[in-house]
Amino acid sequence: MCMRTGPLLAITTMLWVVLATAPISVAQVSRIVPGTVEEDYLSQRYNPDPSALKVARLHYSGGGDWYWGASAIPNFLEFVRDNSPFPVDTLERQVKITDPDLFQYPFMFATGHGTVEFSPEEKERLRTYLLAGGFLFVNDSYGMKAKFLEVMGGLFPEREVVELPFDHPIYHSFYDFPNGPPKIHEHDNEAPRGYALIINGRVVVYFLVESDIGDGWEDPQVHNDPPEKRDEALRMGLNILSYALLY
Repeated sequence: MCMRTGPLLAITTMLWVVLATAPISVAQVSRIVPGTVEEDYLSQRYNPDPSALKVARLHYSGGGDWYWGASAIPNFLEFVRDNSPFPVDTLERQVKITDPDLFQYPFMFATGHGTVEFSPEEKERLRTYLLAGGFLFVNDSYGMKAKFLEVMGGLFPEREVVELPFDHPIYHSFYDFPNGPPKIHEHDNEAPRGYALIINGRVVVYFLVESDIGDGWEDPQVHNDPPEKRDEALRMGLNILSYALLY
């Protein structure tokens, strides 16, 4: 027993040294499941500050590809860490509206193509989350507009979905975007538009179409966007996050 324990302990120690120093891919980080040993380990390694802001990708229903753009959120969070005073956790979490830990994430990001659906239970819980101070940013990567505007209208039927004017604080909260949201990708030869649900004077859902800043957050080789476009996309993202936290 002792003869086997010594070598086994040495091998285990060596393995942990390798794991602690080995690089972790964006794809690996993007698959972190909340509440697991893997999340705890990576959080301690990359984000020693337990009070750091955590951002979650919304795993929605309806058939749309909610997982689109594996490198987008990690890249964005690294930009936030390097260019703002916000202590931020650079690991991407993934959460469903019905998950117990939903309220741990003051900022949720959703993107993809096609249909988004919320059940009556999900709508009620999302309303509670938004009224409690949560914020949902939805980036239309393409094809979400018609359905998601309908979904937005059903979340708070007494509230009108509005297009934000360019002088709204969301376009000036950290960087100035005097002409509104930047155009990162061309879809239908239309200008970018930012739609919002506003509760008690505060935007709680921001839906960005014909801009696709989420694609601009991804690794450079994914869409071959020029550096200035990627910078615009990341800056606009930081504006949205800043607004969500400060207003």
